[in-house]
Amino acid sequence: GSLERRHCLYLHTGRAFCQMVEVLLAVLILVCSSVSCGSAGGYTGLPALGGIYYYQYGGAYSGFGGAEGERAQQLDQRFYLLKLPIARAAMVVGGCLLVFPCVLILVSVLQVPWHFPAWLLIECTLYVVIAVSTVPALYYFLHSLLSVYNSSVCKEREQLYQSKGYQGFWCSLHGAEIAAGLLGCMAAMAYLLSAGLAVRDYRTVHEQKQKPLQL
Repeated sequence: GSLERRHCLYLHTGRAFCQMVEVLLAVLILVCSSVSCGSAGGYTGLPALGGIYYYQYGGAYSGFGGAEGERAQQLDQRFYLLKLPIARAAMVVGGCLLVFPCVLILVSVLQVPWHFPAWLLIECTLYVVIAVSTVPALYYFLHSLLSVYNSSVCKEREQLYQSKGYQGFWCSLHGAEIAAGLLGCMAAMAYLLSAGLAVRDYRTVHEQKQKPLQL
């Protein structure tokens, strides 16, 4: 079986492949979460440009007077602060999901499952728990974002920008946030698959442990 081979050969097994996919998904979740958070941004007054305000997300915009520019900046900052806790929580979860498969890969490369087969059952249990926990986590993530987009801050911000003809400030989920949700669903499926592979490998190790003379 693959579990008693040399350390590097573990990386060619199906379970290792699933774990590397989990690492990739976690990295993508981190990236999408950081994009969702964005930066404090906002319109910043540039005296050298007179009445022009520079928007840090994409270029110099004119059209806002002094009071309107200040209001746009305030709304941007308040909108950013509303989204910040959600994005940070998503990034923390993404970071944990990144560390978890990396640890499991290291443990398997060191052949711990071969010497301590019960570890595979522990690994299976952890995978199932994480997969099940992903569902409420995704619900909380999307529900919280929708609450922000339905807030008066977002609505006023959207109307202010639309009044000047600026696009891209709609109060709805954007691509990175939708992608984070889809990646979370894919990660949950990968965890369940890894749980099944862990059980399969446990059976393989158990059978081989019963035949010490053939090892």
